Amino acid sequence: MAGPVSSPPRSPESPWVVPTQADPTARGALPLLGGPVGRHAALGRSWWTPIRVSILAGMLVYAIGWLSKGYCLANGFGAPQRYMYLCYSDIPVLYSARGLADGAFPYLLEPGAGQQVLEYPVLTGVFMYVAAWVTRLLDGDSQVFFAVNVVGMSALLAWTIASTGRTVARRPWDAIMVALAPVVALAGFVNWDLLAVALTAASLSAWSRRHPAVAGLWLGLAVAAKFYPLVLIGPLVLLCWRRGQLRALAGFLAAMAAAWLAVNLPVMVANLEGWARFYTFSRERGMDFGSPWYALSLMGVDVPRDGLNTWATGAFLLACAGIAWLALRAARPPRLAALAFLTVGAFVLTNKVYSPQYVLWVLPLAVLARPRWRDLLVWQAAEAAYFVGVWWFLVGYGTDDKGLHEGWYVAATAAHWVATAWLMALVVRDALAPEHDPVRSDGFDEDLDDPGGGVLDRAGWEPPVGEVPAGGRDGWAAEEPSLSR
Repeated sequence: MAGPVSSPPRSPESPWVVPTQADPTARGALPLLGGPVGRHAALGRSWWTPIRVSILAGMLVYAIGWLSKGYCLANGFGAPQRYMYLCYSDIPVLYSARGLADGAFPYLLEPGAGQQVLEYPVLTGVFMYVAAWVTRLLDGDSQVFFAVNVVGMSALLAWTIASTGRTVARRPWDAIMVALAPVVALAGFVNWDLLAVALTAASLSAWSRRHPAVAGLWLGLAVAAKFYPLVLIGPLVLLCWRRGQLRALAGFLAAMAAAWLAVNLPVMVANLEGWARFYTFSRERGMDFGSPWYALSLMGVDVPRDGLNTWATGAFLLACAGIAWLALRAARPPRLAALAFLTVGAFVLTNKVYSPQYVLWVLPLAVLARPRWRDLLVWQAAEAAYFVGVWWFLVGYGTDDKGLHEGWYVAATAAHWVATAWLMALVVRDALAPEHDPVRSDGFDEDLDDPGGGVLDRAGWEPPVGEVPAGGRDGWAAEEPSLSR
């Protein structure tokens, strides 16, 4: 692994970390970008702030991704062409199959021929219902429904980018790593995951600004849209316990529970069975594409199907035990973003299924945990290989069509698994040896501890004598400086 990260050179007037100064990969791309930032560059004084530039870049990448689905947009989303041309999406398929085209509210549906009750959490179902209502206003079909959802999800992507850029005050340019991520163009159209991703990013941003109740509200809504944000409670509880911030934690949890109940309780009362469909579906689902369990079964390993929930849950809890040890026993309390990434990473690596769009769950957390272009691009290259592999494998799945051989599909699954585990290992190394952490060593005094940690930052820990910031220990104990975000 690489050696410790040295503090990057920067102008004293620079209000934030400049990627082409701080990141070796970005610095290596300088000839393509017009050269280094000049001595008299008006950093922080232009309307084109890092976050606005990042949002624009993200919209361009998302538009490229939309155009890459051109075959399905022109010819429909039928199989096996939707797999062959890498343009599969659940969105147009479920428009009729879940009663949305008929105007039915998903959880109150009386299923007709070829239909079933929606198997997604309530807030995602509400998003789908609103998009279907707009589609019917436009007198559109499933293709129009797809377009309406893409427009809505582009706003969610912009929100995700902005929230990521605002989480660490001195590092707004980290948002560009989300905006330019290849996996956004590939996987941003498969399902409605960007809703939960945006709400989770908003929660972390609000927490970083020391608004625990607002952060709890956003995370409660995120859990109402997708299950995975729930696992972020674990790192937050552990760090609040270690740093003595239980009052902030209580406010966060109360707001989170209230937001989740506000969305779910009306549907639970109206039709408990329809509301519970997501949970029963998740519990009864067997091993599926992308999971290590499915890959092992293709290799001839006898994976017990009846005990799969126990195996998957046990593996995740074992990983969580290691993360808990890191949170409580590391010499310096790890950053919240690092533990959040590790926990969600462990969840996707041990789950019964890994759908290609799940990479979006991990992306903003990976950027906050290890904002290094090289590492993120290596990881995403493996994720892109899996994205291609799973769709080409499905070309021949259950048919006589020629698809990717299952041996190559297992290799693609292994690439995803190994690359994610490798990135997680780097983050663990950063937590145990903070001199390797790109954030804690970025040259700004206020980034020495947990600059995205809100009330956790500088709480219950002081830097060793050799790491006292320029302002001295009195300055360390002061409130976080007010910076324009």
